[in-house]
Amino acid sequence: MQTQLSRRSLLKLTGLAGLGAAAAGCSSGPPSGAAAWSMWSSSPAERKVWDAFSAYVERELQVKSVPTLTPSGGYPTKLDLQLVSGTAGLVTALNGWLIPTYAARGAHRPLDDLIAGDQDFDLDDFYRPIRDISSFNHQTYAIGFDVAPTVIYYNKTLLEKKGIPAPSPTVPMSWATFRDLAREMTGPDQYGFTCAPSIDDLVSWIYCAGGNVMNEAWDRSALNAPEAMEAVQYVVDLFVKDKVTPPIANLVTESSLANFMEGNVAFMHNGPWQVVNVRKAKFDWDIMPFPAGAAGSTPRVSGSSFAIPAKVRGDDLDLAWKLLKTLTSKGALDIYAEAGRNNPARLSAGSAFKPPPDNLGIVQDILAGKIAGGHPFDVTTNWNQVKQLLGQDLPRTFLGQVSVREAIDGLTPRLDILMKQHQDNVRQASARKG
Repeated sequence: MQTQLSRRSLLKLTGLAGLGAAAAGCSSGPPSGAAAWSMWSSSPAERKVWDAFSAYVERELQVKSVPTLTPSGGYPTKLDLQLVSGTAGLVTALNGWLIPTYAARGAHRPLDDLIAGDQDFDLDDFYRPIRDISSFNHQTYAIGFDVAPTVIYYNKTLLEKKGIPAPSPTVPMSWATFRDLAREMTGPDQYGFTCAPSIDDLVSWIYCAGGNVMNEAWDRSALNAPEAMEAVQYVVDLFVKDKVTPPIANLVTESSLANFMEGNVAFMHNGPWQVVNVRKAKFDWDIMPFPAGAAGSTPRVSGSSFAIPAKVRGDDLDLAWKLLKTLTSKGALDIYAEAGRNNPARLSAGSAFKPPPDNLGIVQDILAGKIAGGHPFDVTTNWNQVKQLLGQDLPRTFLGQVSVREAIDGLTPRLDILMKQHQDNVRQASARKG
């Protein structure tokens, strides 16, 4: 039986102890018997999608749908408060990198018993990467609604002006070839490449080199291993040595999308979730598989899912499971695909990435293992702390202020401490499970 954390314990783990009074004031929850769920939403376009989901839920379940929509930046904090105060909905949306964090805390319940007891639910209809992302400690804690590999966008207009043939949509180019092309495409007021100076983007190159942020046992940092070092150095060299990237004005706000949309950048590292925005570009563009390193083309695969809070029980649990199934059903994900927000998590759902441009179908082919590949985003139960730590010194390498070796040597002892903390979290979660 899943043991719930006390209100005080969850506040402590989430780092929100000082917000206890605020949580205590959130005493009223969703209406009884309503299909209440939460989601992040930061634009009118996103709100339109979730309004359509809500209408679909009401048609399918014949109950009132009550979505709580919060801007993405504030969503985790608000969800923490709702979980602590007992005002969270029956189903909550979770970005994949948060699933191990909440699962380890006991904030959400495993779903394996519900899946096993429902003959109408087919988990095999979901892409394998999102199933991996939605699991923790050999249990399924969430059901995906979107999933996609990182890809490379390219400016067809710039390549054509330079007389360079379009890259292959099926065969990833090598790192050496990609670097040469980025150099060739760099000139006065024009740049060969752009990406975010953060671990979220670096990790794709690390995976392609055969490395990872943590070792195989997940109890020590692996950023100082040769594979990871090679990958970080490769990307930093594109910024500092080759100077193929736009100048960085601010490490915190640097946006690869904004750079690419200027129309003077040849290649952008980003996810298919930006297709809806890049379609506003005033130039021709397409996507290609991620460049292949020593381990091949295996960039980060990210996804988001719906989960059920651990407090949900009895009749509420029955409604919660029906609601979760509806929110991740083919019908709902077809709505998601039609809106073009991202690639749906179900194989049977429609594609959000229909031409134009021509190559968007490679997203599904990569997930299905037909071309190139992908690596599920490996995150720890304290990934937010890991990310914050790596955001302190590592970005300075992109400015040439410190070497890659200096930055990683300085980070490694602190990363090792966080990895040990992660192992403690896993052991505690296993003890509760037992």
